[in-house]
Amino acid sequence: MCGIAGCYKQANGQKLTDIMTDRIAHRGPDASGTWSHEDDQVSVQLGHRRLSIIDLSAAADQPLSKGGLTMVYNGELYNYKELRAELASRGVSFVTSSDTEVVLEAWRYWGAASLQRFRGMFAFALADEKTG
Repeated sequence: MCGIAGCYKQANGQKLTDIMTDRIAHRGPDASGTWSHEDDQVSVQLGHRRLSIIDLSAAADQPLSKGGLTMVYNGELYNYKELRAELASRGVSFVTSSDTEVVLEAWRYWGAASLQRFRGMFAFALADEKTG
């Protein structure tokens, strides 16, 4: 299973995220990545180690950034196909076939209320560049 790590408003956040991501290398041999956003008010870093299961393409590598939202995700969303179809019918477009992107777009569309719609086992961290 994948592994996620990150820091929020932490001194040396990128260095710490790199260390944490390296320490969980055994959880995701297929890909790894980090993402960072810093401005006058906020500093956030996200790290990910990937074990490819649903979408095997590099397009589904994480951290996944799209339209100002960036997330790292671990787990499985059992009803992602149904949620994807519902979001697509409302005009949401997808670039991967991953459940990760469904979680990101569900959060964009429904916000925290999306959690009530999710069926599965998962953990994620999401950063919004607009709100910090």
